[in-house]
Amino acid sequence: MNRVGFTTTIPLEVIIAAGKKPVDLNNVFITSKDSHRLTEEAEIAGFPRNICGWIKGIYAVMIESGIKEMVAVTEGDCSYTKALMEVLSLQGITIAPFAYPHDRDATSLRFEIEKLMRHFGVTWEEVREAKARLDGIRGKVREIDRLTWEENLVSGQENHYFQVATSDMNGDPDRFEAEVDDFLQKVRSRPPFKDRLRLAYIGVPPIFDGLYPFLESHGARVVFNETQRQFAMPYLLPDLVEQYRSYTYPYDIFHRLSDILPETERRRVDAVIHYVQSFCFRQIEDMIIRKKLPLPVLTLEGDKPSPLDARTKIRIEGFLEMLAERR
Repeated sequence: MNRVGFTTTIPLEVIIAAGKKPVDLNNVFITSKDSHRLTEEAEIAGFPRNICGWIKGIYAVMIESGIKEMVAVTEGDCSYTKALMEVLSLQGITIAPFAYPHDRDATSLRFEIEKLMRHFGVTWEEVREAKARLDGIRGKVREIDRLTWEENLVSGQENHYFQVATSDMNGDPDRFEAEVDDFLQKVRSRPPFKDRLRLAYIGVPPIFDGLYPFLESHGARVVFNETQRQFAMPYLLPDLVEQYRSYTYPYDIFHRLSDILPETERRRVDAVIHYVQSFCFRQIEDMIIRKKLPLPVLTLEGDKPSPLDARTKIRIEGFLEMLAERR
């Protein structure tokens, strides 16, 4: 089965309808045992040190994986993606651009989806059939999310993993669904977590390791993973265009806040961890988040793949101690 890489979440239904294997390049990069080496390989190839570590990782994964086709999201994600496309095209990789319209216009988004469909040679009937298949799995992952915040049976790391994995269904929807089913069967027999603090994690998934276990070792658990939940298409809308209009990640911060604010209230969140990636324009959004969220916010910054460093651990410990004293 031919593999198709992509730089961030795209209409996965099109790839599945085309009978190709989807590969979220971010997931391959960050789960690799050599993720730090991959960023170094990109720098050796000529990528500047002061650009996003995820872009460097995606480049190195594409070069080393042998994947020959990629969908690049040119609007609604990293501003470096356009240059990445140009560099990878020199390596003989076929690039299909996809853009989320900044204004969330339905006509423009439908045009982009249909352009992608033409590239892969699929029809609306095939895409809708693929959507029905994927929505069945997404509904089960939504139950994992509910068990996280409502019944306190799922850890923040587990919540993170299953929702992130829906971006490409780990390349195999059938196998991934079996993994989800097995997890759901086992998790319901657990005793519930007894946390002192309930946290929200907002922003892109972290590039460093160990955040969720460290929080839980200090009596705090993430019960809302913002972007990861969006990857799982939580609204389960019947119309494909509306599904990707409602998806918050590629649009402005105010559209994201329309999801974050009610979810933090519904999940009884005590405080927020806002992760920002070094050299990313989204760092600027931290100013808006701090003004709009009625909760304490700790902003963490990551650069390259690494274990959670001592300075970040100290900041987290101080933040959690402050929250405990306030309660």
